[in-house]
Amino acid sequence: MKKVVVGIDVGGTNSAFGFVDKEGNILAQGNIRTDISDDFGEYLKSLTKEIYTIYSDISNDYEIAGFGIGAPNGNYFKGTIENAPNLKWKGKIEFVRRLNEITGKPVYLTNDANAAAIGEKIFGKAKNMNDFVVITLGTGLGSGIYCGGRLLYGYTSQAGEVGHIIVKENGRLCGCGRRGCLEKYASATGIKITALEFLKNSNQKSLLRNYNENQIDSKLIYDCALRNDEMAMRCFEFTGEVLGKALANLIAVLSPEAIFLFGGLALSGDLILKPVRKYCEDYLLNIFKGSVKIELSGLKENSAAILGAAALCYSESDI
Repeated sequence: MKKVVVGIDVGGTNSAFGFVDKEGNILAQGNIRTDISDDFGEYLKSLTKEIYTIYSDISNDYEIAGFGIGAPNGNYFKGTIENAPNLKWKGKIEFVRRLNEITGKPVYLTNDANAAAIGEKIFGKAKNMNDFVVITLGTGLGSGIYCGGRLLYGYTSQAGEVGHIIVKENGRLCGCGRRGCLEKYASATGIKITALEFLKNSNQKSLLRNYNENQIDSKLIYDCALRNDEMAMRCFEFTGEVLGKALANLIAVLSPEAIFLFGGLALSGDLILKPVRKYCEDYLLNIFKGSVKIELSGLKENSAAILGAAALCYSESDI
């Protein structure tokens, strides 16, 4: 019987899962509400019930070989989720141990950005690379880092918090409690704040003035930029400069072959990619100029998180 891995993406609102074969094909998938219960045990019961309900459609041809989980604040070493700010379950959640007890299968867990990097390595553009970085541009900014063919976890399993590099002294207040973190400037949240600041601090005409604060988001800014709205395009230019400068600093430390941008804001394509490339090259140490590719991820947005979680399981086990 053929083997299949279950990739689970734990988000703040929904938990999506899929049955992924070794070639990266998603054979079946489903989801449940992450906030279905404040009790993690009830959530896990609902999740496994839904997984095995959908599995029944392919169970004659495929055997579940293991589970991979991508989750916010996921600790790879401990198999836990620890104090994730956007999840209802607080404290230390022993996800790996408890799912293993229910299923009897190997279970592996890491944070969502690391899962994206593993997905890029196994199924994306980085198959033949040993040194690369994946930057996830969603509500916040995450990163997964490969060095010498291995994912960088660091001593605590929390390495790669590029989103919390300080880029502006006494800058915007971050959810981590500090000011000036990169993710408050280069993310879907960050570009919205930039737009609101531009609207407040200038009299420049803009399509964005037709909307109230609650209506403005990264997608609207993108749509306005496509209509050649100067303020919207300035938002991308400003965001690209901050991110490009930060990546230039990152390259000086890591010397990667490539940096891949992934996530909602990366769907803006050249609007974000061109300024990031330009400013990264402008700020780059001379010995690194022209040596690093900055590209969009090779994973499809709607399946990348599931593929990344499944890739974690494939990379950790002999399946």
